[in-house]
Amino acid sequence: MRQIIALVDDDRNILTSVSMALEAEGFEVRTYADSTEALKGLTVRPVNLAILDIKMPRMDGMELLTRLRRHSSMPVIFLTSKDEEIDEVLGLKMGADDYITKPFSQRLLIERIRALLRRSELIQEGSTDADRDSSLVRGDLVLDSARHLCTWRGEPVTLTVTEFLILKALAARPGHVKSRDQLMDAAYGEHIYVDDRTIDSHIKRLRKKFKALDPDFDCIETLYGIGYRYREG
Repeated sequence: MRQIIALVDDDRNILTSVSMALEAEGFEVRTYADSTEALKGLTVRPVNLAILDIKMPRMDGMELLTRLRRHSSMPVIFLTSKDEEIDEVLGLKMGADDYITKPFSQRLLIERIRALLRRSELIQEGSTDADRDSSLVRGDLVLDSARHLCTWRGEPVTLTVTEFLILKALAARPGHVKSRDQLMDAAYGEHIYVDDRTIDSHIKRLRKKFKALDPDFDCIETLYGIGYRYREG
């Protein structure tokens, strides 16, 4: 079964050229030139991954992402302009898994899509037999890779693919420090480069989600200049 990609952008040229490139790679593509229509379509007919332009009329990409995240944890890639660094970081804080700056190479976009879909599949299927047979339990934290479920003190925590993988990498060895490079490899793969602030943004969003359930949550520790570690409570 072909994987389905949603492409949301008000630039018709991008919709045409990118959809043609993705279809040539074997993907099924649904295009939307308007965020409101995209929200309706993606709510009724979910996809495997969505690519959202940040700057769009009526409803911008960030507002669309916020509304999508109320009922979906599907992987999301933002398209943003080179001079919109604030938008890039804000987009990650709001729940995007990745972003690409315009103008971009279609080959780079396809590589990012494939990497993100592979990570999503690993979480859904369980990367090993052990993952399918058991959950990772660390005190009040439970991570079920096979079903992409995370709970804290019995309450569900909705995580994106990237957030889930970063948290899993930290919780796998409580007390051990993970550098940003190690977390990048865990979340993005060894051949995809992202800068330090990307990991920092994901960590901040993780903390925010857990603190919304438990204001005293402090299990993700920052070691300035070194990295992060998970402290089992």
